[in-house]
Amino acid sequence: MQNTEHNIKTNPDEPLETAAFQPNDEAERNAVPPEPVPFEPDEAPPQKPEPEDEFAPSRPPLNTADVPSQKSDEDVEQQDEEEEEDGQEQAEPLEPEEYETTLETVIEAVLFAADEPISPQRLVDIAEAGSVKRIRQCVRDLNTKYKQGGFSFRIEKIAGGYQMMTLPAFNPWLSKLIKVRTDSKLSPAALETLAVIAYKQPIIRADVEAIRGVASGEVIRNLMYKGLVKIVGRAEILGRPMLYGTTKKFLDAFGLNSLKDLPKVDELKNPEKGT
Repeated sequence: MQNTEHNIKTNPDEPLETAAFQPNDEAERNAVPPEPVPFEPDEAPPQKPEPEDEFAPSRPPLNTADVPSQKSDEDVEQQDEEEEEDGQEQAEPLEPEEYETTLETVIEAVLFAADEPISPQRLVDIAEAGSVKRIRQCVRDLNTKYKQGGFSFRIEKIAGGYQMMTLPAFNPWLSKLIKVRTDSKLSPAALETLAVIAYKQPIIRADVEAIRGVASGEVIRNLMYKGLVKIVGRAEILGRPMLYGTTKKFLDAFGLNSLKDLPKVDELKNPEKGT
């Protein structure tokens, strides 16, 4: 059969794969092949999705409405300052001239700020009360107000003056607050010597030692250093030894108005009888 489309020239001595196709026409042989047109995609090629980890926990879709907005430190400080200013505007402290001062409030303020008993005459001078009688009346009125109002303190007469003091019922709690200084602690020997001087004053050192049975010079010097004992004079005997007595600080430290408030000797010997 004759091939009408192409003239295939073959050599029977050559293998089949070496045979070549020959164009029929000379124009086809001389034709210039067209230039290849470059490929320009209209859109970016789709990204290949990352493989999912089958062991990773499932994550719910993020709701941006539930995520709180992050604030910088400056925003937080500015907000705090605005809140403080708002609080100051709502509760402004009263000016001193807006307080209604009376003789009672003046005495109350003075005694509240004092760390030691204030004598009635000194209160007269400070508060310009006019007389001690008015001071005493104000103190009575204040104590009545404290009692009716259920306050935890009263104005007591200590060492010849007035001082604000808490009620004994609050001692268990106040004892946890007060820290006794080491130098203010009294040893048993010091307490014994102080008791002898308090009950027998004015007294010379020889009599103190005769009662205690031991030398007491060093103990007396320590009591004088603490301000509880002082020299009150000299005895009219041979050598004129110094006489010792207690101080106002002693009355203040033990909550006494005067030496007359010391417990009686019989009460110390028989506490049940004293009660």
